[in-house]
Amino acid sequence: MMTNMVRNLIFDVGNVLIGYRWFEMLTEDFGLSSEEANRIGNEMFENDLWGLGLDGGRITLDEAILEYGKLYPQDIRVMEWFLRNGERMAVKRPEIWEKVIGLKKKGYNIYILSNYSKELFEMHTKDASFLKVLDGGIVSYQVKEIKPGRRIYELLLEKYDLKAEECLFFDDRADNVEAARNMGIEAIQVTSREMLNEILDKMLSE
Repeated sequence: MMTNMVRNLIFDVGNVLIGYRWFEMLTEDFGLSSEEANRIGNEMFENDLWGLGLDGGRITLDEAILEYGKLYPQDIRVMEWFLRNGERMAVKRPEIWEKVIGLKKKGYNIYILSNYSKELFEMHTKDASFLKVLDGGIVSYQVKEIKPGRRIYELLLEKYDLKAEECLFFDDRADNVEAARNMGIEAIQVTSREMLNEILDKMLSE
């Protein structure tokens, strides 16, 4: 899995360094049925307003709410509540943050490469200790490019003068992992919090 050439660790944020409880927000916090929560979640997350718009840094939260309201007038009350209470969505993963800090002390350079809107990124990482050890990173809203598009990977490599073959990338989505590999970056798909903990433990013990 690992090569001796790896000097730079690149982490996605959502579902890697931070967990999400969007479904629980809609069911437990707001009171929707599972069926309704899945339907409204799909309407929000599978729409370009979320990916290209919010994550792509092309629209603000207020503009997104306005546009979602035009598309889904029957669901906008839920959507607006969800978007304005985004801090409830994040699940801290402090034990992973500690391991990232340990890997920094071990000599690795630490970067992030994540699709995120400005508002949610700031909410979700407000107290995140991993930010203190970052050597750099790119969040999609900053550059108006999103994964798995090739350009955002190029921008990270160019900005920090990184060699692809010296990088290891962690992301929860198969398409993002594949895109990294197509750039020559070694990449691992993170399928669970437990799996990531195991991999980082192994790296720390090497």
